[in-house]
Amino acid sequence: MLIAGFPAGAWGTNCYLVAPAAGEECVIIDPGHEAAPGVEEALKKHRLKPVAVVLTHGHLDHVASVVPVCGAHDVSAWIHPEDRYMMSDPEKALGRSIGMHLMGELTIGEPDDVKELTDGAKLELAGMELSVAHAPGHTRGSVTFGLPEAADIPPILFSGDLLFAGSIGRTDLPGGDMAEMLDSLARVCLPLDDSTVVLSGHGPQTTIGQERATNPYLRQVAAGPGADVNAPRRGM
Repeated sequence: MLIAGFPAGAWGTNCYLVAPAAGEECVIIDPGHEAAPGVEEALKKHRLKPVAVVLTHGHLDHVASVVPVCGAHDVSAWIHPEDRYMMSDPEKALGRSIGMHLMGELTIGEPDDVKELTDGAKLELAGMELSVAHAPGHTRGSVTFGLPEAADIPPILFSGDLLFAGSIGRTDLPGGDMAEMLDSLARVCLPLDDSTVVLSGHGPQTTIGQERATNPYLRQVAAGPGADVNAPRRGM
């Protein structure tokens, strides 16, 4: 398994290229602000051929480069239908002027081919099976992507802005909902094996075991009703 990741743009959003090995087909996850040059560099370095772009949610910092990346390689973009409007109307998705000073330099809109994600779907792409879990809370259409354990590779969760090392995504933007966020954490993250590697939308990698033990929000949902946490959250 090859995973090439890098933080891109003004928000340091993690973009990932995932392939069975170097020299093979790959999937691109979350090409955000100023991600296109990094994508091209990684494709060349690892001799990869993209077959799809998949998006954990529709916020500008995760989708800003989807049009040029999809256009350059003639591939589809996959997004949950509840977040699809954000590609064409990012200002509505933010509800205020976060990053709007950058709008003039971005290619706003949808790529030529958009496919919609559904909860529980299994995407057969680039010789891999990505499992999709709808995980609202940060946005209504947030999803995670999972890869199963294989050989000496532990299971992997691309968590988007659901779960970070030590934190979770913010819920104060349009479509955000703290109750849904906690439900998604309980439903999507808690059942996973402790060995699961978490590759999130921002910040360093972690594991479910590490977050189960130390993340105040995951500890909250594990403790059940009545627990309360007031800790920082992240994301755009």
